[in-house]
Parts: sequence; C-alpha cells; structure tokens
Amino acid sequence: MTEDTLPEPDRLEGAPHPRDTAALFGQSSAEASFLQAYTSGRMHHAWLLTGPRGIGKATMAWRIARFLLATAEDTGPSMFAPEPPTTLHIDPEDPVSRRLRALSEPGLFLLRRGPTDKGDRLSNDIRVDMVRKLAGFLHLSATEGGRRVVIVDAADELNSQAANALLKMLEEPPARCFFLMISHQPTGLLPTIRSRCRELRLQPLEHDEMTRALDQAGVEVPADTAALTELSAGSVGEAMRLISQGGLSIYADLISMFARLPDLDRPRALRLADAAAARGATNRLDLLLALVDLMLARLARSGAAGHPPTIEAAPGEAAMMARLAPGPDSARAWATTAQQISARTGHGRAVNLDPASLVLDTVFRIQKTAGG
Repeated sequence: MTEDTLPEPDRLEGAPHPRDTAALFGQSSAEASFLQAYTSGRMHHAWLLTGPRGIGKATMAWRIARFLLATAEDTGPSMFAPEPPTTLHIDPEDPVSRRLRALSEPGLFLLRRGPTDKGDRLSNDIRVDMVRKLAGFLHLSATEGGRRVVIVDAADELNSQAANALLKMLEEPPARCFFLMISHQPTGLLPTIRSRCRELRLQPLEHDEMTRALDQAGVEVPADTAALTELSAGSVGEAMRLISQGGLSIYADLISMFARLPDLDRPRALRLADAAAARGATNRLDLLLALVDLMLARLARSGAAGHPPTIEAAPGEAAMMARLAPGPDSARAWATTAQQISARTGHGRAVNLDPASLVLDTVFRIQKTAGG
C-alpha cells in the first residue's frame, strides 16, 4: 500500500474533500473578518481557524487559500486600483482552483498526517519529517516570489517535535507566506503557537444552513433537520455520521426507553446491549455511547436552565427532561452521572470490557440517578 492508495486523513468518509466543496454555509461573519484584515493591509501571516469539529474550518482554509493564490497582490495606491474584494469566492474554473483540486498548485503546501514508516497505514499524528518537507518548500519557493500558502490540517495532530519545528517557522515566516492552521481544540496547542496566530473562529450551523450544506455534499437530508442540527450541535461532519449510522433513530430509541424512568423496560435494555455487542458493531457502540453522553449533557443543561430545550432532538424528549431535570439540583446530579459514565466507559473500552456489560452498566447508572 502506498501513500496514494491510503485514505486522505483530512477527508470525512462519504463526503467531498474540503478542497472540492464549492460553497461554505453559515460562516459569513468569519469570512468578513478575514476580508477586513486583508483589505485593511493588516494581514497576519498565521491564522488559527477554530471551532467545533465538522463545521467547515477546512473548507474555509481551502477557500482562503484559493483567494490568496488567485488574487493579484496589491502593488500600491493607484487611481486604477480595483475595488476591494467583498467575497472569498474564486471561480471553480480558475486555473488556481483547478490546480488546488488536483493538488498540483506549486504555491500550496498541505501539512497533514502521512503514512507510517511501513507505509501500510496512516500515522496517528503529524510527524517532524513532514514539517521538514515544509521547510524545504518554504526555502525553495522563497526566491520565486508571489504568495505561498500552508494549510495545517489539523494542528491538534502535530506531535511535540513537529509542533516545535513548526513554531520556528511561525517565528520567522518567509515574506508573502500565509499559514492556515485548523484546530478543533486550540487550548491543547503550544501557547507559543497560539500567540503567533490570529484566531478566526467559526460557528455551528443553524438548521437551514445545515440543510444546504448536506444537500451540497450529496447527502439525503432527513425530514427533521432541526432535530439533526440539535444532535450534531451544528456540525455538518457529525450530522453526516448520524445520518450514515442511523443516529436519529438510536437517539429516539434512547429517549423512548428512558421516558418512564426510574421504571425501566429491562428486555428493551437487553436488546439495546445485545445490538451494541454484535460482531462488527464497534461503530454502533461508539455512536450509542456518544449519544448517551449527549443526552445526559442535555438533561444537565435542561435542569440548569429550568426548562427543556426549545427544539426536541427526538419525540418526547422535552417531557422526559422536564420531569427528570426540573431544576439545579437535578442538573448537578446528571452532570455528575455523565462524568462517572464517561470515565467508566473510557476505562471499559481501554481494557476491552464486554460491550453488552458496558451498555447495561450505563443504563443502570442512569436509572439509579433518575430514582434519586
């Protein structure tokens, strides 16, 4: 297996790669902030694109890269100077757009996870040898003039050696070179890296924006996009995972099963555990545990707010939460339970605990909290 045959680490399965995504929805504010910096002449050399996973940070990075590489550099004041740009959009048929889609644009370097030494799988992190290749790109391109763009997807995956090597480049950036660094959890980055970047924060999508983004990706949009947006927290990537793995149905089953707590339909709980423990059901188990964690978080927030969410993520959710989380005391109880279950399931997965036992233990802990 070669690097060319390995899956792209920065591509969500079943979705177009961000470089192939024509439009970006729900991020007009972030785009306006970047354009304001660009037109004011105060362009920072390094940008940290932050926000929850799956909301369009990589798409924004490629959108900015196309803009910077396809837009002529300002040569100074002139009565014939063009109007300042009001959008990052570049024609898909522009030569730069075509070269970027083909990964043949000489002005771009994509820093992402590569193959292991054996070449049989992707590395778990971005290693220092990849950053050394970036150093070569910057050195060779420095004498050619013109803009250069580096996309780091994602900065969270840099190992310590790679992060320190990249930091040196951020401290002494080449002229006309711009770094676009994607981060899902910027607090985990080196403080010195964060301090050398200007943050561009992207926001979760609203349900109408979610509908348009899913439609663009060629995904069959469910009827209740409001519920999908709630469960995915406005993340297109998470919404696609929920759709492909039946997440809306699983969450609805959870709400229905827990609707009468502390009374519990034990045969139903056993069926849920057996389904999660079936051969080849690892993804289903992961999704089930994630949805349980989400349900508990929504219960805690419901109690803290004194009312259930205004948009239900499943039928009957509001009534269940109004009854089980009526106020701050119950909110604290559910938050504590969520922490305990998260620690328990994390340990259970690490030691390969029987999935059925793990699910049943989770269900019974929820039942205990509901019973006070």
